[in-house]
Amino acid sequence: MSLFPAFLKLINRPCLVVGAGQVGETKIASLLAAEAAVRVVAPEATEAVRQWARSGRLDWQPRRFEPADLDGRFLIVVATPFRELNDGIYREAQQRGVLCNVVDDPARCDFYYPAVVNRGDLQIAISTNGQSPALAQRLRQELEQQFGPEYAAWLEELGRERQLLFDFPLEPQERRRLLHSLVTRERFEEFLRATSHLSAAAR
Repeated sequence: MSLFPAFLKLINRPCLVVGAGQVGETKIASLLAAEAAVRVVAPEATEAVRQWARSGRLDWQPRRFEPADLDGRFLIVVATPFRELNDGIYREAQQRGVLCNVVDDPARCDFYYPAVVNRGDLQIAISTNGQSPALAQRLRQELEQQFGPEYAAWLEELGRERQLLFDFPLEPQERRRLLHSLVTRERFEEFLRATSHLSAAAR
């Protein structure tokens, strides 16, 4: 099965997480980082989830799941240890057309959580289609070494230069050529040298 790779904008989109243990907590954290509107349904919750609820970052409903919890939801993450409950929630989500991820159950996932390298606006996501999350994690570690934190600052600079090129009247082919010339290894090394000199001068 071939997956469709996409990066979703979840700002203010209503998302549901069922289960608020340690596993659920990590899934909730990623949704909060994406600025989703998160509701959590779980009789118990970790201290982190309770704190997020107290601070107003999410809506925690300390009770069992009800089918009506899916009303108006964009996606749902199911993170409970109860297989029968998970299966029932998944089937309910399918009937309602709500994207569902049952943690550690690839057959009951409409989407997967990839292993992600974050460098500011640069995101590199790795998926194994649920076959080996351990391999995805290993590849993420290798990529983190290859793409250091300096890529975040370089990408910001590239964004500024790109905007200047679009503000200037140019033929599309010439603009494309210039855009690609900005991202060569040589330009990256020039950026590193320039930022290194600025850092040294500031000390």
